[in-house]
Amino acid sequence: MSYPPDKLGKKRKRELDEHSKYETDTSKPTAVFNPSEGRAYTLSVALPGSIIANAQSPELKIALAGQIARALAVFCVDEVVIFDDGQAEKMRKSHGNDFGHLNEFGRVSYSGYDDPNYFLMHILSYLETPPHLRKHLFPMHPDLKLAGVTPSLDMPHHLRAHEWCQYREGVTVETPQPSNGGPTTAKCHGKKKNRKSDAEASSVVTHVESGLPQKVSVPTSIPPDTRVTLKFSDGKGPSDRNAESTAMAVAPTTPREEAGYYWGYSVRSASSISAVLTECPFDGGYDLTFGTSERGIPIETIKQSAPDHPSLPQFYHMLIVFGGVAGLEVAVKGDKELTSMGVSEPKDLFDYWVNLCPGQGSRTIRTEEAIWLGLMGLRDVVVSKGKR
Repeated sequence: MSYPPDKLGKKRKRELDEHSKYETDTSKPTAVFNPSEGRAYTLSVALPGSIIANAQSPELKIALAGQIARALAVFCVDEVVIFDDGQAEKMRKSHGNDFGHLNEFGRVSYSGYDDPNYFLMHILSYLETPPHLRKHLFPMHPDLKLAGVTPSLDMPHHLRAHEWCQYREGVTVETPQPSNGGPTTAKCHGKKKNRKSDAEASSVVTHVESGLPQKVSVPTSIPPDTRVTLKFSDGKGPSDRNAESTAMAVAPTTPREEAGYYWGYSVRSASSISAVLTECPFDGGYDLTFGTSERGIPIETIKQSAPDHPSLPQFYHMLIVFGGVAGLEVAVKGDKELTSMGVSEPKDLFDYWVNLCPGQGSRTIRTEEAIWLGLMGLRDVVVSKGKR
């Protein structure tokens, strides 16, 4: 039996409507981050950039960085530190350099081979940035040529235009000047006097591009092309999303500390493994540290010492350090600062020296795999011991 084209369309629509009654809507994620309360604690991860040098091709390098970024996002890591373990240069010489070209400064523009530490930092920073801000903050670069194949992080601060949150990331833009411009001129007792009106003097405003239909006004002066965290006074949002709105510029940690939002990770570089600890940006440093190695104590042994892990202290700033292809041992041996202090064993640097996967079936566990194992294995410690 055949149907005219218009009737065929109506019949198909009825069938789809009937089918949709019994089908689960998968167009929206079910696991939306819902903060319950503000949190003071932070979770940091440190790893060597030399793992990028071990990847053979640009495609494998960008995929490796994407896997790491996904782990950081899924487990709500607040800081990632890329340190130099001294192995990148050795791998670069052994693998050669057959990609990219020399620029006017004699350096290879693509840093995946020339400077793997920088490459990993570059990609992780790019992926953490909300998509609508990337074109403003990241100029075209050979490192980002394949960034489109990386998985989306879709973190809470990666908001769509139609989504509302009291906090939002934005980038400052050039503020247009008044058409008549300049100060007003008035006569005072027969003399000319330059002056600005009181309203003009008090109306210092910076416009911010935040992904909303209209730019947001911030009542302070901020240089253009600066990434800022915005806080809106109305938690529910304006009734008209297309109307102009005003917000305050706050610290990037404010969404986490005030409301408990996971607000992405910061990226820091360290010249050595000792610098990871000594250059900690938090007051008082890291108060709970874990080093990872196949020669460490099984992670479950530490966690099962007593109910609710009483042997593990509460913390404000927790750090987990992962080694590269040759492990953390080579990073310690290549650290001149530690050598001068007589430190030769990496386990002496950390509160706990743990084995993430006792009885592993493979000879080695890759760093990107160890990150997932470590963050999953210590997840309950983070949640139960982190100070609010």
